[in-house]
Amino acid sequence: MATDNIIHFWRKNAKVPGSIQPVYGAQHPPLDPRIHRTFPKDTPKGNNLKSKKASSFHEFARSTNDAWDIDDENDEDFLAPIHPSSLPPTLHSTHQVPPLPLQQPSDTTREPDTGPADRVVVKSSSEALLNTNTVRSTLQKQQSLPVRPIIPLVARISDQNSSGAPIMTVRDKSRLDKFKYLLSCPNTDLEELRKHSWSGIPREVRPITWRLLSGYLPANMERRDLVLKRKRDEYFGFIEQYYHSRTDETYKDTYRQIHIDIPRTNPLTIPLFDILEKGFRILFIWAIRHPASGYVQGINDLVTPFFVVFLSEFVEEDVENFDVASLPLDTQRNIEADSFWCMTKLLDGIQDNYTFAQPGIQNNVKALEELVSRIDEDIHNYFKRYEVEYLQFAFRWMNNLLMRELPLRCTIRLWDTYQAEQEGFSHFHLYVCAAFLIEWRKEILSMVDFQGLLMLLQNLPTIHWGNEEVGLLLAEAYRLKYMFADAPNHYKR
Repeated sequence: MATDNIIHFWRKNAKVPGSIQPVYGAQHPPLDPRIHRTFPKDTPKGNNLKSKKASSFHEFARSTNDAWDIDDENDEDFLAPIHPSSLPPTLHSTHQVPPLPLQQPSDTTREPDTGPADRVVVKSSSEALLNTNTVRSTLQKQQSLPVRPIIPLVARISDQNSSGAPIMTVRDKSRLDKFKYLLSCPNTDLEELRKHSWSGIPREVRPITWRLLSGYLPANMERRDLVLKRKRDEYFGFIEQYYHSRTDETYKDTYRQIHIDIPRTNPLTIPLFDILEKGFRILFIWAIRHPASGYVQGINDLVTPFFVVFLSEFVEEDVENFDVASLPLDTQRNIEADSFWCMTKLLDGIQDNYTFAQPGIQNNVKALEELVSRIDEDIHNYFKRYEVEYLQFAFRWMNNLLMRELPLRCTIRLWDTYQAEQEGFSHFHLYVCAAFLIEWRKEILSMVDFQGLLMLLQNLPTIHWGNEEVGLLLAEAYRLKYMFADAPNHYKR
């Protein structure tokens, strides 16, 4: 009954500013009967077919954690009222951060928070299917299962391959000179800049190139400094206008959820609170200014590439161990503001991924299934044979733009191309996901059960990937796009 009341509350209050819409769960989105597909006709018939089909996924859910459920016991501290004395000294300033109100698709289970009655904490669907005690009691089983490796997202931010950072070749220097020439023109030719950026952007000019390709900076050089000053001042105006409200009843749940998610986002050994405080503010201000979606788990990942790229502009050595606090305060503020605006530009193009019920992601997952069924029928039928739903692994690929599957150095290289494509994040990403799946064809077809397939698809071994592997992936994605995007008798979005 209480759950029904909560569902009705959120249906009536779907547009609460700054509310959170947690994703269904990175590894285990809910099996919606409206989406659930039928399986191969050659499946043996019997009285226990339905129970077997219903239990295979649930049994797997009992023996593994969601990507965001790791260390959930520790999250209980965040669910209790937050007192200033319990926060680290760094967060006692006016720029500290807690958590969030929740806006959730109607078919997802909610658990009441320990706080006021109108606050709810949403767990992933894997936990929604099981009661809390069962989930905790089954954690012991995981020791006998493969553990998701912690991918070191930053080995070196400098352009590199899996073999290490190469010495700049004559060709590399020629490319860099071409970028410098384009960027120094009174009016940068953005089409030409995109053309050269598709195959990767040199580290030295990546920050300014990302600002231009994202639409944050104008092509006209004379206007750039003025625009940067105005937009940076505008962002910190938002901080002064809205950030004090993070402890208000309306927004404190949003603040709390960001407080939970940001530490899980940070893939760097950069002193943690340098990243946390700036990430808190960026996400909180974005949520307040975008009430149609509010904050959604997954958005927290999208800040990191921008922050790291803009930080690299001021750091000659590897960013991995750099102390951001050692930079001048104005530089820190500029990095934060630029990260906010570029992330905002990105999200403007994929906003359907994060509005109520996340229709953009649902549609993209269905589109991926249709595309794979045409380009590799063996894999598609193999998934059907073992009752693997695309939603169970591809939801995270769409929601996090493959950031949970690739080292950060590869994500940054991938985003060079996404920003060079007119609809890189919203459209080309689909073909990258298809190419990424086919890349693991041999490994997929070697699995012999549902659990093995899911564990593989959620722990793909990309830890040693570098520019070469990403370049091949992008080339295959481009080939798929060329073949299928405009083919009337094949797949078309």
